[in-house]
Amino acid sequence: MSSTFSQSPWAIETREVSRVYQTYVKPEGLANSLKGFWKRQHKDKIALQATTLQIPKGQIVGLVGANGAGKTTLLKVLSGLVRPSSGEARVLGFNPAERDSRFLRQISILLGQKNQLWWDLTPHDSYALLAEIYDLDKTAAKKRVHDLAEILNCTHVLETQLRRLSLGERMKMEIIGALLHEPEVLYLDEPTIGLDIVAQSSIRKFLEEYVALKKPTVILTSHYMDDIAKLADRLLLISQGSMVYDGTVEGFTRKTESKKLLRFSLAEPLAAALPIMNLHTLPAGEQNLSLQVTNEELAPVLSKITSLSGVKDITIDERDFEDVIREFLEKESRLLPSRGAHQP
Repeated sequence: MSSTFSQSPWAIETREVSRVYQTYVKPEGLANSLKGFWKRQHKDKIALQATTLQIPKGQIVGLVGANGAGKTTLLKVLSGLVRPSSGEARVLGFNPAERDSRFLRQISILLGQKNQLWWDLTPHDSYALLAEIYDLDKTAAKKRVHDLAEILNCTHVLETQLRRLSLGERMKMEIIGALLHEPEVLYLDEPTIGLDIVAQSSIRKFLEEYVALKKPTVILTSHYMDDIAKLADRLLLISQGSMVYDGTVEGFTRKTESKKLLRFSLAEPLAAALPIMNLHTLPAGEQNLSLQVTNEELAPVLSKITSLSGVKDITIDERDFEDVIREFLEKESRLLPSRGAHQP
């Protein structure tokens, strides 16, 4: 690594970091499978394009993108779980790929769809093992577990096998495990995925208070805009392995029209198509319906719907974040030609 890298003031810094995976291509059929033993065809899949980042200490960064965009690959590169195909990275002055024990003591990665705790052990037993792994003072580690569990309101499940807990309870246990050694850099990959609204809100509130108190450097990925909006100072949007937006959450939301997804059902199918307002029309013969409405349209549309007979099960959700990203990218691509036209 260069001397300028080692003297960098950034908590996280990358220079043209990329990751390419090579996959085996096998055409259909037994004969082609046999041919593959002698002559295999491979193709490269670019999971992460050359990426340069600079993240100062204490900053909370929201990393968003569609499934397969490269979010988790970037986190794995920055945590040392995956070596980059090219480029350089530094986290807290260390090369993550070297997996130096001093580096590992200062970071933590929480993968929302994977367990780091042991499935058949109680959380208490898992934390005791983690305390040994990180060489923590046992008394201090127990107190930290108790304090975090109190804040998360989950002390009653610390002595229950992990596999017997609900998804929300398991995620709280995973968060305690990730924070046990008080990491300076925290990677959170979909920490609220699959949770109900109450569990999402509880974990989001806890993380908001924790980062405000401890001020770790955080990279957070999420499909829920509320996670990003409440926690992140900065937003990175990744698409097909490339960073296409780096700025504030407010700047991003200004570029995308804020909409809600309104779902409801009727006791009987609609006898005829029913106009609601503007371009919204409920189709005839449907009983379970959904509408995408802007924040300004929400109140009048909701008033119109609740006036219908037999309406029930009304829910209001954020739009799928992938739809928001897709809309943003489509708008940006439409703007590109006009921008180019003004180039000298």
